[in-house]
Amino acid sequence: MSTSQSLQPTLGKICLSEAFGTFLLVFLGPASVVLSSSAGLTPFETQEIIAAVFGCTVSGVIILLGSVSGAHINPAVTVASAAAGQLERYCFIPYILSQAAGAIIAGLVLRLAFEQAGSITSLGSTKLAASISPLEGMVLETLGTFVLAMSALTADHFLRTYQEQGILIGVTLFVLITLIGPLTGASFNPARSLGPSLFSGYVANQVIYYVGPIIGGVFAGLTFGRIAKLGKRG
Repeated sequence: MSTSQSLQPTLGKICLSEAFGTFLLVFLGPASVVLSSSAGLTPFETQEIIAAVFGCTVSGVIILLGSVSGAHINPAVTVASAAAGQLERYCFIPYILSQAAGAIIAGLVLRLAFEQAGSITSLGSTKLAASISPLEGMVLETLGTFVLAMSALTADHFLRTYQEQGILIGVTLFVLITLIGPLTGASFNPARSLGPSLFSGYVANQVIYYVGPIIGGVFAGLTFGRIAKLGKRG
């Protein structure tokens, strides 16, 4: 999302916003995976709780921090924003580094908080279902990220308030996790997968959670940028 809606915060504040927002997402989301998986719930109930926590967290972060940095909290969304021409070039690397830092800190806190309880879920790491091949997982992560990034770009372009943006993107993420979560773990965000994987040591198929979302973000940005240009001509 563009930072043009904000009151021109400093780059330092933007970086802190992205790091903190990403920390909240990468801690609270995977924590819900750890806790709900050990609560004796049905698979459907577990999945819906996880989807709700991720969706509500993203909505809350956008409402809280959207005016500072746009609250990407996702390298794939940052890539999409850059590809669509909605992000200043000088912000790109600081956004990515800040998101990575927030994810790494969240992974460390997850390890400290759930070292024993989190072993079964690998601290909430994203994992492919047994019936899903790495290629199928890559495709699903790419498509899911495309939808999520298009939602973020659309919200930033057309919705006036961060409350409206947060609700749209949060609901989109909730639906995507409900549909795709049982198959891939529904990352759509390299930072979300990085933190838990790094500190649990779970590395199986993790490359798809980095490559797939970035591809999805690029295609979303290029697609939205093209649509926006056609709209201006019309």
